[in-house]
Amino acid sequence: MNKLDAPLKNQIKSEVDSLDYAFYDAHLETRQGDRVLSIEIDHKNGIDLDDCVKVSEHISEFLDKVDPFDDAYMLEVTSAGAEHPLRNAEEIERALGKYVHVETFEQVLEGTLEQIDGASVTIRENKKVSTILMADIQEIRLAIDIKGGKKK
Repeated sequence: MNKLDAPLKNQIKSEVDSLDYAFYDAHLETRQGDRVLSIEIDHKNGIDLDDCVKVSEHISEFLDKVDPFDDAYMLEVTSAGAEHPLRNAEEIERALGKYVHVETFEQVLEGTLEQIDGASVTIRENKKVSTILMADIQEIRLAIDIKGGKKK
């Protein structure tokens, strides 16, 4: 996988954000001899094919203007994924009300993310409510609620 330069990545992020989507990541890679610019997006209401098409068309126009690559490439816009890691406070904040998987040094929890402040998150597992210090979290990601039968 080739690293995308930071200025271009930031420009792509700005373009995605301007459409009211959340930029998750972008990378340039070679697949079966073809260069692919892959952009991952998220949204508080989830991502579907229409969202990917909308962002792809916008980003394609932007890239045509700035012409960042000498060689041909393909553009791919996808969802960040149903169970993608939440890497920072902004991503955790966007996950409020969603079902999450949290691992700490001592426990593993899955439930609805009900609250976040600068120092902790609050998770509801059925009737049990747990407050976890951010410093204790080893991993936090979106999860699929298998018991409820759907992703929340």
